[in-house]
Amino acid sequence: MEQVSGQRADLSGSQSVDRALRLLALIGREPAGGLPLSEIVSESGLNKPTARRLLLALMRAGLVEQEPQTRHYCLGEEAFVLGVLAGRRHGLLELAMESLRRLSDVTLDTSFLTVRRERYAVCLHREEGTYPVRTHALQAGDQHPLGVGAGSLAMLAAMPDGEVEAILQASERCLVMRYPGFPPEVVRADLASARLQGFALNPGRLVASSWGVGIAFRYPDGRVAGALSIAAIDSRMQPARQGELAGHLSVEARRMERLLAEMFHSKAARSASSPMAQPVAALDRSA
Repeated sequence: MEQVSGQRADLSGSQSVDRALRLLALIGREPAGGLPLSEIVSESGLNKPTARRLLLALMRAGLVEQEPQTRHYCLGEEAFVLGVLAGRRHGLLELAMESLRRLSDVTLDTSFLTVRRERYAVCLHREEGTYPVRTHALQAGDQHPLGVGAGSLAMLAAMPDGEVEAILQASERCLVMRYPGFPPEVVRADLASARLQGFALNPGRLVASSWGVGIAFRYPDGRVAGALSIAAIDSRMQPARQGELAGHLSVEARRMERLLAEMFHSKAARSASSPMAQPVAALDRSA
């Protein structure tokens, strides 16, 4: 009976951890304004007392904090620290910085690095161009459902059809309620166009005067790693220039794929040469 009781306690504990992490991910989708408790309860499917109890635990850990005026729950300071430490390990932004600077230097417009986070796209970096009139539709840290915005659409277009459909079905309620310019049928049409022309185009649907072009890049195993994109005012996004910008993006996206392949090859080589990677039998013989 003690063993059964212990197993139940372990299961209950792991369920609480899973639920708390889901709440953390949910709050992370709105990094600027945070979320009210009512929306957290609705989106998570948890009852109010359970959600509040888990939020208090996350607050004690510094991963979540409550904004005094709005009472919204936001990411805490410890979440920022963990993000910085993870960024040093994975280094995707570091790999992309040269490409982003070059894109903004060559085009004079603003370039972006976007990555996938489940069914959302997150802007990791915004590199300003020098053209005097700029768009401000996307800032570092902004998150939108996949398909909303040029880089986001480029990542979605690079995924298998089955995965795309699952993402759009899961995002349908959010798209309809929060993104009136992006109903699922419009996203599907944009997706088809992106695959046909070889780059994703956002024709000012998020902010009327802000257009964007994006191209995805992949990890060595074929998974989508992220996207590079360029945004400019509509007068700088005529069809001929869209193709020109796509050409610059394609060059840098292929560069990213080469750098990622080199990084993964280097990690694999280090792992293979590590004593911990030797076969158990070999270690036994050396004992």
